[in-house]
Amino acid sequence: MYAIVRSGGRQEKVAVGDVFEMDRISAAPGDSFNLAPVMLVDGDSLKTTAAELADVKVTAEVVEHLRGPKIKIVNYHNKTGYRRRMGYRHELTKVRVTGISAGK
Repeated sequence: MYAIVRSGGRQEKVAVGDVFEMDRISAAPGDSFNLAPVMLVDGDSLKTTAAELADVKVTAEVVEHLRGPKIKIVNYHNKTGYRRRMGYRHELTKVRVTGISAGK
């Protein structure tokens, strides 16, 4: 059994025990929360409508908070001596899926 869940503007394919990174959420490590399911595949059955997904619960646990890789940004204008360097690191949360309940 696996599910497609919505997390931070993206969709992830998850199963019980999977660990993945998503945008930073305001929860402490060890806290549990629910993810919004978009699709559930359970053997041969497939649930995709809002009425079918109303009973589906995907629970996850926060493992740790971390930062993504550094992205280097360089601006340069030719013949003017203009150079500008910046960097950016995305705030992420590592999450472990603890359960998928199909409801009825």
